[in-house]
Amino acid sequence: MVADTATVATGPSVLSILRQVPTGEVELDQVVREGVTAADWLVAGATFAGFVVVAMVLRRVIERLVRRTDPEGAIARFAARMVRNLVILVGLLYALIALGVQIGPLVGALGVTGIAIAFAVTAILENVFASAMLKTRRPIRVGDQVWTNERTGTVTEINFRAVVIESFDGERVFIPSSMVMDDVIVNHTATPTRRTVLPVGVAYGTDLHRAQDVLLEAVGGVDGVLPGPAPQAWVTTFGESSIDFDVRFWTASDIATVFRVRSGVAMAIKDAFDREGIEIPFPQRVVTMVADESADPS
Repeated sequence: MVADTATVATGPSVLSILRQVPTGEVELDQVVREGVTAADWLVAGATFAGFVVVAMVLRRVIERLVRRTDPEGAIARFAARMVRNLVILVGLLYALIALGVQIGPLVGALGVTGIAIAFAVTAILENVFASAMLKTRRPIRVGDQVWTNERTGTVTEINFRAVVIESFDGERVFIPSSMVMDDVIVNHTATPTRRTVLPVGVAYGTDLHRAQDVLLEAVGGVDGVLPGPAPQAWVTTFGESSIDFDVRFWTASDIATVFRVRSGVAMAIKDAFDREGIEIPFPQRVVTMVADESADPS
């Protein structure tokens, strides 16, 4: 079940646009020449067949060339099909010319309709080209854990319409490729390691040097904390109720490891502070009462 789906607004439908387009009328004798012979049909058929053969050969050549930069093959297949269809279209036009069909009036009649269709499929084409860029430049790959468009999860698919992300809550999220290209992409697993910062506060009467040593010892003993770069604990601010440290440590970059190790570090720090008698203070206020000297003592 799809729990959350991002959709693309494709604008008005093709039919609604075409209804508003004055296509005009084209007389049949303006398009088709009379007296087409068997030889004309033979030449037209041979021309079209030749272009079809060339299109198939070009498709295979392009697939092999593009696969060098696209191991998954999606871009290769798309480019090969586009070239194949274009060559076949050119062959069809030449075949029609061989039959005496006047291409000019026919193209003129279909030109406005083609423009209307192009406007209607603009959003679709934007996603196609955005997907091609994602597959070529590869800021993200299938299996990466990413944050984009205020969504976090594991990339499960990059197709020619959308990037499919499986969130850590088990939802499948479809984000249009053009939105991914236009937004910030944070790839959590692009590098093998990742740093986590955990704020910790101690009471004002605490020996800060001793607290720092306790923090580093506690963090270093947690399973999953990498020895290099070494953990750090630095005083950052004098808060209202505590002196605050930032405890910094490195782990593997996947989200599950980050959450597990962060929790382990927090529990290890609490246990170490309890053993050493170091207080993690609650928020507190100091209220000073001032006597009103002008008040009547009686």
